[in-house]
Amino acid sequence: MPEAVIFDYGVGNLLSLKCALEKVGLDAEITVSPKQLQKADAIALPGVGNFSAAVTKLDSVKETLLDAVESGTPLIGICLGLQLFFPESEEGPGEGLGLFEGKTVRLRGSVKVPHMGWNTLRIVKPNPLFDGMADGSYVYFVHSLYPVPADKEIVAAETEYGTTFTSAIASRNVFGTQFHPEKSGDVGLTILKNFAKTVKR
Repeated sequence: MPEAVIFDYGVGNLLSLKCALEKVGLDAEITVSPKQLQKADAIALPGVGNFSAAVTKLDSVKETLLDAVESGTPLIGICLGLQLFFPESEEGPGEGLGLFEGKTVRLRGSVKVPHMGWNTLRIVKPNPLFDGMADGSYVYFVHSLYPVPADKEIVAAETEYGTTFTSAIASRNVFGTQFHPEKSGDVGLTILKNFAKTVKR
């Protein structure tokens, strides 16, 4: 069974993601070990915590992580995990992974923040993550910030909440969701199943 490594930033309950990944056929491990990241068949950056605290934790494995992505290991970033793909965030100081240019900004306007609950996805780019998924599918969000990629080509889905924001990205072996697939019922499991299909042993 292919092994997916969930990187632990030291906060939040990662068990729901572990269970969801195991349900779709991946052997999921929660770790902070660079060695495990090196030999992982897939990597997940989970969606709980603070940008500055997370980049501090990631610092010790940053090179290992970037090397794994460079060599083709599938990577999924969820919520904060997606925001860490970008160099900077309005949430606080620190330097993200810099996989893509752009930044993470706060939700503004008259909407209630955090954006919490079910909302729809407008699929703007076909990609492996959304195979067999209907446009307008409902997924579960809990966030106060969202990424603004410099390269619009990587945007896979958008969502409306006070503004139109990037809710998923896809580029080669790198995928990111601003929503939580592990909390999004059957739609979320379809997305994680599709992610598992990109994993080769």
